[in-house]
Amino acid sequence: MTDPFFTRLRRHAGKFGAFLVALAMLGCDRNGKPIEEFGLDKLQKGVSSEADVRDVMGQPDTVWDDGQGARTLEYPKGPQGIRTWMFSIGASGTLIDYQQVLTQEHFDTIRAGMTAEQIRRQFGRPRSVVQFGRKNEEVWDWKYHYVHEDRLFNVHFDMNTKQVVRTSISEISGH
Repeated sequence: MTDPFFTRLRRHAGKFGAFLVALAMLGCDRNGKPIEEFGLDKLQKGVSSEADVRDVMGQPDTVWDDGQGARTLEYPKGPQGIRTWMFSIGASGTLIDYQQVLTQEHFDTIRAGMTAEQIRRQFGRPRSVVQFGRKNEEVWDWKYHYVHEDRLFNVHFDMNTKQVVRTSISEISGH
């Protein structure tokens, strides 16, 4: 004799599977990728306006002038957040592209000799800035997510030249 519970379970397994797929899709954008920030799925490159971006993301922390009417809107999700979004707006006022810049791959583009201004422009407002007088260094950090943990990415500047000397990564204790 078959247990009635298992009979019912087999009968509804397809419906349950479809429900799980639908539930998983709720957290995805139009291309099936996981949504990283609420509202991004409402924006379309080449179609959405700067006003659309501001409606979804709010007031930017910084607006960077890219010349000839183009600009970049910076949205740090901190100080304890792990994302900073940069939205490129063309001279026509249309969204060209956007990206989350606090990633290991993006940090890997930093080279010794880059200026503090270049770093600020690429990664947005740092979480903290600390000076170490004896080392003649100023260290900026950003919290970011790497694989299964949150980390701090540190950029060390020479205090006199304001140029990158080196980078380092700090583990966040308690995680």
